[in-house]
Amino acid sequence: MSKKQKWEYSPALEGTDHIQLKKQYDLFINGKFTPGAEGKYFSTVNPANEEKIAEVAEANQKDINFAVESAQKAYDNTWSKMPGKERGKYIFRIARLLQERAREFSVIETIDGGKPIRESRDVDIPLASAHFFYYAGWADKLEYAFPGKQANSLGVTGQIIPWNFPLLMASWKIAPALATGNTVVLKPAETTPLTAMKLAEIIQEADLPPGVVNIVTGAGDTGKAIVNHPDIKKIAFTGSTEVGKYIMKSIAGTDKKYTLELGGKAANIIFEDASIDQAVEGIINSIFFNQGHVCCAGSRLYVQESVAEEVIQKLRNRMSSLIVGNPLDKNTDIGAINSKMQLDKIKMYVDLGKEEGGNIYQPSCSLPKKGFWHAPTIFTDVSQSNRIIQEEIFGPVLGIQTFRTVDEVIAKANNTAYGLSGGVWTDKGSKIFKVTKDIRAGVIWANTFNKFDPASPFGGYKESGVGSEGGIEGLRGYLDLA
Repeated sequence: MSKKQKWEYSPALEGTDHIQLKKQYDLFINGKFTPGAEGKYFSTVNPANEEKIAEVAEANQKDINFAVESAQKAYDNTWSKMPGKERGKYIFRIARLLQERAREFSVIETIDGGKPIRESRDVDIPLASAHFFYYAGWADKLEYAFPGKQANSLGVTGQIIPWNFPLLMASWKIAPALATGNTVVLKPAETTPLTAMKLAEIIQEADLPPGVVNIVTGAGDTGKAIVNHPDIKKIAFTGSTEVGKYIMKSIAGTDKKYTLELGGKAANIIFEDASIDQAVEGIINSIFFNQGHVCCAGSRLYVQESVAEEVIQKLRNRMSSLIVGNPLDKNTDIGAINSKMQLDKIKMYVDLGKEEGGNIYQPSCSLPKKGFWHAPTIFTDVSQSNRIIQEEIFGPVLGIQTFRTVDEVIAKANNTAYGLSGGVWTDKGSKIFKVTKDIRAGVIWANTFNKFDPASPFGGYKESGVGSEGGIEGLRGYLDLA
C-alpha cells in the first residue's frame, strides 16, 4: 500500500436504538420540566446531516427570574444548610447514574455536536462523570482544602457553557458549585443542548432537592439575562473572548465573582531531539481528531529548522490516512463541524490564509455532500503577523512555522493575545523546564497533549481568561474565604 492510500474499513456504526430522545424539551426549573413563558422553541440539528433532532424551549427574562428564584429558595431553605457529607452523596449519585448511562450520553453528544463517537465515548463522558466523583469527595472536606480559612458558599451561581464539550463543561461547573453549597442556573449552548437536558433527567432521578440545579436553554439574550440578574452571585463562563469581555463590563461595579475560560491559540513546539513520530501523532490528536473544536487546541506548530522538512512530510502522510465522515462510525477520525456558522468562519480563515501568502495543504478526501464538513488543513510559509497565526479559528486548521533557538520559539509562542495552553516535544528535561517556565500559558503539556484530570486546574493568562476550573482551584471560585 502506498503512503497516499487509505485502508478501506467496513462501517462500524454505533447503535442508536438504545437512546431515548424526546421531540420537545422544556426548561428544567425547580426540579420539573416547564414550558417557557412565551412558549417559543428552537431546533437543534444534527450537523452531520442537517436533520432536526428536537425542539428546545427558549427562555426569556421571566423564565430566568423564575429559575433564579427557585435556586435562591433552594439555597436558603435546603442546600446551604445541608451538611457537606450529605451534599456529597447527591453529587456521587449523579456521577454513578451518569456512568451507568454513559453509552447513551456518548451517542447523544455525537449526534448533537458532530464529534466522533470515539471522542465522546472515550473522553467526554468518562471525564464528565469523573468530575462529579472528584467533587463529591471534596464536599465535606473544604476546611482541608483551605486550612485556616472559613469557606462560605456564595448563593446562586449563573453558568454558561459552550458547544465543543457540552456535558464535560456542565460537569466542570455544576460539580464544584454543588460541592461548595451553591445552587445553579445553567445555560447550555443553543446548538448542543441535548446532553444538558438529559443531565436534568439524571438530576431528577438522583432526587436532588428541587431548585438546586436549574437548566435553561436559549441563545445570547438568555445568557445576558443570567449575567445581568442582580441575585446571581457568581458567573462562570466558557466561550469566546469577545463575550468574556462583555461579561466583565456588565458585572463591573457589582459584587459578583466570576471565572472566565476563553479563547486560545496554543503553541505546539517540536525540538530536533523529540521523538518525531510521537510528536506528529500528538499534533494530529491536538488539532484534527477534535475538528479543532477545543479552546486549547494546538493550532500553532513551531518546528526546529533541522527537522522541519521531516516533520511536515510525516504530518502530511498521517493526514492522508485520516477518515472524515459519519461521527457515529467508530472508524471516523474527523467528524462534522458543529454548525454552518462555524463552518463559514473556518472557510473565511482558510481563504484569508491563502490571501496572506500561506502555502496550503489538504489531503485528498471526499467530504459528505450533506452536513457541515471541512478537510484537515495545514499552512506553511506563514509569518507571526498573519491572522491565521494570531486569531482563534476553532477548526481543523494548523499554521506551521520554524525556529532555531529555544529563546526564539519562546518569544514566538508568547507573541499572541492568548495564553491558555501549549505543548513541548523533546527528550531533554532541561528544555521542558525552560519552556514551561517562560511561556505564559495556563497549561503546558510535555510530550503529550490534551490530557485532563479532575484534580488538575485549568485556566489561562491574558485574553484566555480569569481564574481556573478543576482541582482545588475549581472550588475557590465558588467560595467566600474568610
